Amino acid sequence: MAKSLVWPLQRIQEGLKRFHREHGRYPTATEFDTYEYLPRAKTVERRFGGLVALRKQLKLGTESDFRTGSHSSKRAHAINKRAHEQERVVYDFLVKRFGKEFVHREYFFTDDHRTRADFFVYDRAKGFCVDVFYPASLHNLTGCLNIKLTKYAGPKGLLPYPTIFLQMNEAMDQQTLNDFITRKKRGLAKDQYLMAWKGFVEFCAERKPLRVGG
Repeated sequence: MAKSLVWPLQRIQEGLKRFHREHGRYPTATEFDTYEYLPRAKTVERRFGGLVALRKQLKLGTESDFRTGSHSSKRAHAINKRAHEQERVVYDFLVKRFGKEFVHREYFFTDDHRTRADFFVYDRAKGFCVDVFYPASLHNLTGCLNIKLTKYAGPKGLLPYPTIFLQMNEAMDQQTLNDFITRKKRGLAKDQYLMAWKGFVEFCAERKPLRVGG
């Protein structure tokens, strides 16, 4: 169903019910944009004053604002759990490839003890930095990457080693990420790379590990 179609309230209500049957919950703003049976979130904003107002008008559950309440708490818990599990996958892989002694978790690359990367790996070259994240969609990827680029910008971002932004959503392969970077107005700096898991594994395979005592 094309997003350019006229969206009467009844059609939107049917789309919301369909989404709820499929997912057991109502959609977020990003999911409005990607679900074929619903209009874009901007359309809802113009016509109804936003998603919160629309949910109230349709009387969808007891919580209209998904940014607060139990929905927000459950979502934050799920995101934190997923982040921990994914970082563990990356950590186990790096340890197996480079050795536990050479994989530094939560690496602070400035003196403020706030700006950190998930991992720093010592190898026979300069070593490299890894920042792990999970974007739910290409739209979400833009926001996530912009935050990371800001974090690594300026004098504090002039790091003397490669920095890998490792996105863990399997639905986005390396070619998708390469095309995304080509279209993006704000590009990556020198020695910064946006990678999918397969590309990251290939990158690590080309790096030579250090050895204790040798």
